[in-house]
Amino acid sequence: MNATANNAQSVTAANSSLEFLSFTLGKEEYGISIQKVQELRGYDTVTRIASVPEFVKGVVNLRGIIVPIIDMRIKFNLGTPTYDQFTVVVILNVTDRVVGMVVDSVSDVITLTPEQIKPAPDMNSTMTSDYLVGLGTIDERMLILIDIDKLMSSAEMGLADPSLA
Repeated sequence: MNATANNAQSVTAANSSLEFLSFTLGKEEYGISIQKVQELRGYDTVTRIASVPEFVKGVVNLRGIIVPIIDMRIKFNLGTPTYDQFTVVVILNVTDRVVGMVVDSVSDVITLTPEQIKPAPDMNSTMTSDYLVGLGTIDERMLILIDIDKLMSSAEMGLADPSLA
């Protein structure tokens, strides 16, 4: 019985690893749950909408769905964004909505075990710790792990605005 319990624990431990899509904003590397990612696209022209926050670049028509496009570099005050061949729009499925998130580049999908995820330090930053899952560590790399559901559904994102639906 003991061997069976140990096998069950090791299967549970193997299944508890999490996959994150890693991307860059400026010099920092971030990660979001791969389960929230619908697709990756190159940056394309967006239709601007009046009276939305600056970080909402506008909307695009994605196969009949109007998708708001959020520039994360503007949102997190990480300098003036530049759009080039490496700029990626990550199409997300969060809180029953489809949202596009503009990032500088996408690296890869990283699998982390719970032991590799450390709690985020409490700092006064533009990204409050409410949106952070923690910090993922792989060898010398460190990923800032974002709870994209909480971030995209926060009141400050303005995505509850019916004009963007």
